[in-house]
Amino acid sequence: MTEDEQTADERGARGPVWEEGPTDLRLVPLAVAAWVAAAIAVGVAGWWTVTGVVVCVVGGGLLLTPVAARWLGGTAWPGEGIVAPDAPARRGTPGWRLRATAFAGVLLCAAAGAASAGLHTADLRRGPVPALAREYARAQLEVTVTSDPRLTRPRVRGSETVPVSVVMDGEVTRAEWSDGTVHLTRAPVLLIVPPGEGRAEWLRLLPSTRVRVGARLAPPSHPGDPFAAVLKVGGGGPPRIVGPPSALQRTAGELRAGLRRATDGLDPDARALLPGLVVGDTSRIGTELRDAFVATDLTHLLAVSGSNLSVVLLLLVGSPGRAHQVERGGLAPLLGMSLRVTAVAGGALTLAFVVVCRPEPSVLRAAACGLVVLLAIGTGRRRSLIPALAAAVLLLVLYDPWLARSYGFLLSVLATGALLTVAPRWSEGLRRRGVPDRLAEALAASLAAQAVCAPVVVVFAARVSLVAIPANLFAELAVAPATVLGFATLAVAAVWMPAAEGLAWVAGWPAGWIARVARTGAALPGAELSWPGGWWGGLALALVTAGVVLAARRLPYRAPVAGLVAVLLLLVVVRPVPLTRWATGWPPPGWVFAMCQVGQGDATVLAAGGDAAVVVDAGPDPVPVDRCLRELGVRRVPLLVLTHFHADHVAGLPGVLRGRSVGAIQTTGLEEPPAQAAFVRRTAAAARVPLMRAGPGERRRIGGLEWTVLWPRAGGGAAGVGATGVGAAGGGRAAGGGRAAGGSGGANDASVALLVRAAGGLTLLLLGDLEPPAQRGLLRAHPGLAPVDVLKVAHHGSAHQDPGLIRAVRPRLALVSTGRDNPYGHPSPRTVESLRAGGARVLRTDRDGAIAVLGAGPGLVAVPGGG
Repeated sequence: MTEDEQTADERGARGPVWEEGPTDLRLVPLAVAAWVAAAIAVGVAGWWTVTGVVVCVVGGGLLLTPVAARWLGGTAWPGEGIVAPDAPARRGTPGWRLRATAFAGVLLCAAAGAASAGLHTADLRRGPVPALAREYARAQLEVTVTSDPRLTRPRVRGSETVPVSVVMDGEVTRAEWSDGTVHLTRAPVLLIVPPGEGRAEWLRLLPSTRVRVGARLAPPSHPGDPFAAVLKVGGGGPPRIVGPPSALQRTAGELRAGLRRATDGLDPDARALLPGLVVGDTSRIGTELRDAFVATDLTHLLAVSGSNLSVVLLLLVGSPGRAHQVERGGLAPLLGMSLRVTAVAGGALTLAFVVVCRPEPSVLRAAACGLVVLLAIGTGRRRSLIPALAAAVLLLVLYDPWLARSYGFLLSVLATGALLTVAPRWSEGLRRRGVPDRLAEALAASLAAQAVCAPVVVVFAARVSLVAIPANLFAELAVAPATVLGFATLAVAAVWMPAAEGLAWVAGWPAGWIARVARTGAALPGAELSWPGGWWGGLALALVTAGVVLAARRLPYRAPVAGLVAVLLLLVVVRPVPLTRWATGWPPPGWVFAMCQVGQGDATVLAAGGDAAVVVDAGPDPVPVDRCLRELGVRRVPLLVLTHFHADHVAGLPGVLRGRSVGAIQTTGLEEPPAQAAFVRRTAAAARVPLMRAGPGERRRIGGLEWTVLWPRAGGGAAGVGATGVGAAGGGRAAGGGRAAGGSGGANDASVALLVRAAGGLTLLLLGDLEPPAQRGLLRAHPGLAPVDVLKVAHHGSAHQDPGLIRAVRPRLALVSTGRDNPYGHPSPRTVESLRAGGARVLRTDRDGAIAVLGAGPGLVAVPGGG
């Protein structure tokens, strides 16, 4: 038997082999047309949408007429149909008909996308709910919950931390006016529940539950939002449920709750991550862990994605390359399931997956694509994943036009397209250069996904992750086992909780590995690179990426060049302090004082010798202050002074504590605002760092650094911190709830003000956020206050400054910590001119970046531009 005959016999034994052939791209322009049209139509007025639909329909119809044929220069053949792309070409076959049909299809799909968007947005403009929203009226409403409740992310607005609220999507079905008039309607809304006693009950609501609420209505923030109104629930307390969830949603909710209970005993990171990875339940994922996943571009693992469904389907049908064969892998042949039964089972599994995991953009995309592929398997027809992806996009955009404006949906589609088109070619190229098969596939997949997704991420995040590729490679090792074991835990938890807890314990190992990869990558000094945001920034990064790819294909000696680039990237990411200082000049050798760039807030650092420093304030965000301290090489903080409890000075506290030894935290005595004071106490207690109160006249010394507390005028002083080597020249007591008298008595006027003398004789005055009354009080309490080298200007350089204090201290250098484009106008031009008129050089973090100071007197030097 010849080799060809043997191969033919093997084909006959195994069943028909699906030859892939060229990639079929006919559906791609149709999907793109519907996508673009829907994205435009959801944000414009209705009559523009109607006009666009009419133009597209008329244009598409004209392209299919004989008039278009004559215009295109061809002659219609009677009875001629559209030529299939794989049919033999006939001499004289008019290509104009194919082109006309293709253009007509694009226009008609664009019309369908715009029409779907127009019909959906019509629900946002009709009925009583939009009218009530325009009047900011209050009403009694009956709302059907359509999503899982979720918590807003903590953020700082000015001096306050915005309270964490519960938000959920819903649909108003009944509206009742104050006069008793009732209107039945259907209007999608966003429901916001402020903090209150019933928050736990709100978070337990399931989709399809009907609740009755009294709320104030407001219009959506942006024209393209998929809501007719925003409902701000008043009155507090638990929800008033008037209709239970459906049986399907109750079952899904019980499965999700069982998974949460099974993971209760795991380590914090695994307990938070596993439910998110398996079913999209991110309720336990904290800000710090989320920030680590964002920095490493691993956010697709924080919640369920298409890769989860892929893992589940692979268990059923085996390797995609063998799914159509008799000897296919997976569980289906072991259970004796035929191809069609396998496809039906896969479809049912996909639908159950969507219900349990909720219809997120990536889940919907993966489900639609998976159903198309399963249909191909069941019918025995030729399959191609590119047409399946295009069909999925087309169907989903027509079903839910709001997906056309979803960044998550865009990233999901781009990543999948890159894995199907770019990654195989790059993988083959790596194999030809001797890279092992599995490593080549994983590396090509990560490179391709990052290349196409990074420009989109830049548009809204203004940053590029330099550790995304290695982080994804290492995390991918654990994704499949964590997903499989997580779904096993989900299923077993419904019948036998002890066994589910055992499975969860095993699943916790790969889940914990993923979390450690994210935290390790995010902790590297150069994990992220700032990049211009917006569409122009995204376009610039796309051009740079394309240039790099083209250069990599044409450069001679690519292996040595690739090795050199990898070493350079490693140095940029790790940023060894000596090398970084040599390359960038930051931080300058011998720096004594540094003002970090933390946005609209304060965070300053006093060098205390070696890798130790005293930190004054922590800024509004943990990430920038942590990055600043890492760049300065600070690993030990004998004392952290929080001048007062406003959020722009204390919300970054976890960033100072992250990976550092902190001896004590010293605060003012006035615990206002109470919520932020409680946050400081909780954070300090969790880190086991003692909390002390500053007192006037208190003096401290660490090595060549010494300082005196000038303000607040009254209140307890901090006791000595013997364990940390910080001495105190004065009595004190632990921080409590006493009030510190100072000026108007507000939190700003209770700021801790320090007079510092550093090594070499450098003198600094740090004023916190003192207002003019407290500044005058400080000057009266210390009439002999001498001129200083450096003034940390109070309250971010606001217009509220006491000229007498500025004249008394006559700073040589005035530093202002403020955020770019802040809404408060900080620093005030009047304050800047006053300081300059007194002979001070003014530097500000919004323009100069982080600022380091060294020297003293005539040798005083300020080095801007770090951070």
